[in-house]
Amino acid sequence: MAAAAAAFEVAGGGGTLSDLYQSAKRALLRTRDGMERLERIECSSSSGGGGGGGGGLESQELSSSIKRDIAQIQSLCVEMERLWRSIAAKSQRDLWKRKVEQVAEETESLKESLDKHVLRNQKRMMEAKERAELLGRVNGDSAHVLRIFDEEAQAMQSARNSARMLEESYATGVAILSKYSEQRERLKKAQRKALDVLNTVGLSNTVLKLIEKRHRGDRWIKYGGMILTVVILFAFWRWTR
Repeated sequence: MAAAAAAFEVAGGGGTLSDLYQSAKRALLRTRDGMERLERIECSSSSGGGGGGGGGLESQELSSSIKRDIAQIQSLCVEMERLWRSIAAKSQRDLWKRKVEQVAEETESLKESLDKHVLRNQKRMMEAKERAELLGRVNGDSAHVLRIFDEEAQAMQSARNSARMLEESYATGVAILSKYSEQRERLKKAQRKALDVLNTVGLSNTVLKLIEKRHRGDRWIKYGGMILTVVILFAFWRWTR
C-alpha cells in the first residue's frame, strides 16, 4: 500500500502522476467527442453536396481545437513517462507504463484520423475550386461541360459494371471448381470403398478354399482312422482265437 501511494504521489512540474493522467483522460474524451462531431459535419457536407459555408468554418475551428488537445495530451504523455520511470516499485511502474502507453497509442490514432480528415477536406476544397474555375472558363458553354461530365460518369459506371461482372464470373468459376473438387473427393472415397469390398471378397474366397481343403483332409483322416481301427480289431480277434 505504501508503494502504491508513493506511485500516485510521484510529482513533476505539472502535478502528480495521477493528476497528469486524469488531465490526459479528460483531454482524450474531448478529442474523441471532437472527432465524432467532425465526422458528422463531414458526412452532412458530403450528403448536402457542398463543403463550404458555416459548416466549413466550423470544421476548421473544430480541427484546430482537436489539434491543440492532441498536442496537450502528447505533452502530458512525455511528462508522465518521465514520472513513471522514477517509481521504485516494479509492479506500480509496470502498471503506469501500460496506462501511459495506452493513452499515447490512442492519441496517435486520433491524430492519424484528424490528419486523414484534413487531407480529405483539402482535396474536397481543391476539387470544388477546380470545378468553379472550369465552369467559369466555359463562358456559357455549360452544356458541353455537362456532356463531358456525363460521358465520364457513363465510362466510370461501365467500368464498375465490367468489374462487377468479372468478380461475379470469378466467384462462379471458384464455386464450380469447388464442386468439382468435392465430387472428385467423393469418387475417391467410393473407389476406396469398392477396393476394400473387393479385397474383402478376395480374402473371403481364399478362406473358404482353405476351409474346404481342411474339411477334405479331416474326412480322409477320419476314414483312415476307421479303417485302421477295424484292422486292429480284426487282428486282435484272430490273435485271441
